[in-house]
Amino acid sequence: MSDHIDRRRSHGRGVMTRRHMLRLGAWGALAAAAPLPLQALPSAAGSRALAFYNRHTGERLRAVYWEQGAYLRSSLAEIDHHLRDHRTGDVKAIDPRLLDLLYRLRGALGTQEPFHVISGYRSPATNALLASRSGGVGKRSFHMRGMAIDMSLPGRSAGDLRRAALAQQAGGVGYYPSSGFVHVDVGHVRSW
Repeated sequence: MSDHIDRRRSHGRGVMTRRHMLRLGAWGALAAAAPLPLQALPSAAGSRALAFYNRHTGERLRAVYWEQGAYLRSSLAEIDHHLRDHRTGDVKAIDPRLLDLLYRLRGALGTQEPFHVISGYRSPATNALLASRSGGVGKRSFHMRGMAIDMSLPGRSAGDLRRAALAQQAGGVGYYPSSGFVHVDVGHVRSW
């Protein structure tokens, strides 16, 4: 079996039905189907790699997750495990768009340093626990869908990381300067 996989199918994002198009409206459907700008990612030839350091588990990971036009199943599984809920051990598939966003951020910041992970996937139980302790945790957090990460990047300030993430216009960007980290997700574009 090939190590390559088209992750869109595993996330249930196959064919857009007429009902979905009507619900989104014509413009929304066109925007959702629009490809990334040509300069957003390198050409299909080559590879994309990311490196992570999980602050809670002490684990390190460097993985080539995309190669020759396809996502690599075994590498995606390693990343899913690395970004698991460290409180429960629950693992969820991380949205490849989040990985591509992180890849672009590293390029924009000109670094090969590993992302220091504070929070990747969060189980509903962990999210509820954190929400009960802080008003800043969303009850429908993108963390629970494998679409968000809270992180820092050695050698770059949280402000630098925030500015680079905002410039991508690829989803949500949360700025936590007193804690020294930034939240990014691949939901709708917004910032706080």
